[in-house]
Formats: sequence, C-alpha cells, structure tokens
Amino acid sequence: MSLPRTALVILAAGSGARVGAEINKVLLPLEGLPILVHSIRTAMQVDGVHRIVLVIRAEDREAVAAAVAPHLGSHDVWVVDGGLERHDSEWQALTALRADIEAGEIQVVAIHDAARPLATADLFRQIIDTAAERGAAIPVVATGQLTRRDGAAPPASGLVAVQTPQGFRAAELLDAYTRANADGFTGTDTASCLERYVDLPIVGVPSTPANLKVTFPEDVALAESLLRPTRH
Repeated sequence: MSLPRTALVILAAGSGARVGAEINKVLLPLEGLPILVHSIRTAMQVDGVHRIVLVIRAEDREAVAAAVAPHLGSHDVWVVDGGLERHDSEWQALTALRADIEAGEIQVVAIHDAARPLATADLFRQIIDTAAERGAAIPVVATGQLTRRDGAAPPASGLVAVQTPQGFRAAELLDAYTRANADGFTGTDTASCLERYVDLPIVGVPSTPANLKVTFPEDVALAESLLRPTRH
C-alpha cells in the first residue's frame, strides 16, 4: 500500500520568555544544533512527507533561515508567518496548503511543535498512518497520580497528556479550520477544532515522556541528556 502524501507543519512562532531566553526558544542550541533543526531533520527522514511547512514569527525570518538552511540539502521548506495564537498559525499553514489539499495532492496534515525536538521518525510514521486510516491521531502518554489541594478524591485514573505531532486527514482538517475562521472560533489545539466541526474519531497513539516540550531552562538540559545516548 502506498504511503499517504503528507504535509508536515512545524510550529515555531513562539518566544523564549519562559525558557529565559531573549530569542525564540527553538533557536537555542541543543547538542550543537538549534532546537528547531532537530524537528526538521526528523521530518525529512519520514517517507511520504511531500511538504514541510515551517511557521515562524515574521521577525525571526533571518535568524531561522540562517539556522535551517545548512541542514536542508535538496529538501524544500515553505516558510509561513504565524499569527498571535497557535490556532492562527495553524490556519496560516493550512491556507498555504489549501491548493494542494483541494487538488488531492496532500492527504494527511501532521502538525508538530518545534519545541518537541525529541519526537522520533517512528512516532511521526505511526501518527500519519493512523490518521490516514482512522481520520485523526494524537500521541498520548499516561499522567502520574493526581492530587487535589482540598483533599477531595482525585479525578478518575486513566487520564493522559497529549503531545505532538498530531495527524489529520487533510480535507477534513481544512474544512474544520475554514468553518472555524468563518465563525471566529479559536481552538485550544488542533484536535479541539476538528472535534467541533468534523465528525471524525481522534485516536490516541501511545508515546513516551521522552517526547518532552522545551518550556523552561531545565528542559534544555534534560533534552540534551536524553538525546546524547542516541547519538553515534
């Protein structure tokens, strides 16, 4: 069976505020490479990815180009300016992909946070294949035991934390965001927008805590410790 033709959207339009940096955190070094580059290099290893769309802040264009260009080889990356919120950045990426999606050139869209540099090519493959087959897929990992400050019973067990990459059938995702744009609706994440407008199952794909998101300064050191043993 042929692989689904996929567009992979990498969101990198955040800032470095919580990580204590004066630059976009995805430009910080991680094992000798900008955090962002780890996600792009992994994306380029995934068979069936025909478009890579990088969503950035307009003011980061020059810095991102300098960071990314040496690692692209023959690959082409589309660069799109993001919006104020995550939802806005996703809409900008889908707008750039609209013609390919409507022509049937792109069958699956996977959306990933550049600040999760340790997502593996195997996880991308599982998410993309599950989305193509079932409609939508998100990586999930079990949470630890929860407690309540007031001493009352904690929520039921079985809760999971949601990560990226998240994958979706392209036509349905574009339809959901087009309708959300018309309504002025802003979702908390991609799956929430899809749930509101399109009747597709969202399937959880098991992941691990190693697919961490760099948010605070200590996360960079932790990511380096996790990444280092995998390098040869």
